[in-house]
Amino acid sequence: MRLIALVILALYTLPLTAKEREGVTSQPTITAGGKELHLMGMGLRKKLFFKVYIASFYLETPTDSAAQAISSDQVKRVEMHMLRDLERGKIVEAVQAGFEKNSAPQMPQLQQRLDAFLEAIPDLKSGESIAVTYVPGQGTIVKAGGSNQIVIRGKDFADALFSVWLGPHPVDDDLKDEMLKNR
Repeated sequence: MRLIALVILALYTLPLTAKEREGVTSQPTITAGGKELHLMGMGLRKKLFFKVYIASFYLETPTDSAAQAISSDQVKRVEMHMLRDLERGKIVEAVQAGFEKNSAPQMPQLQQRLDAFLEAIPDLKSGESIAVTYVPGQGTIVKAGGSNQIVIRGKDFADALFSVWLGPHPVDDDLKDEMLKNR
């Protein structure tokens, strides 16, 4: 038992290093919404044979539970780093489908805010990114490529949006697993 405690202590005292995947580097911790967030994992989104983006998932209070990560009222962020040019329409289509698969009963209450989110998404070039950050009491802050930052109110919207990646019917099962456990 004492050995286990020493090993855990040693792991916490090791310097944290950045993680790299497909040329994308994510820091082990970042600051967002005035809180320190911890990298939960980096996942590769593939469509057929194509590498589309790397998604880095950060949480204020780490958990391996997707349901807890979604439902918790804490600062959280997904950063999507494009590995190829991606037309706005493809992003809109994937997000809309993710909302419908995971949050169908809530769509009447979510649709207007989802439309505002989707309008803020531009065509993206390889190397550009989208940052989606939920901050309790403020809402979901979205910054896509070179476009202006927007804020969408409501925890229910944040839950639905994070469910696109982490919900019971994610856009990609492997991506979900990697975002939660690929530290």
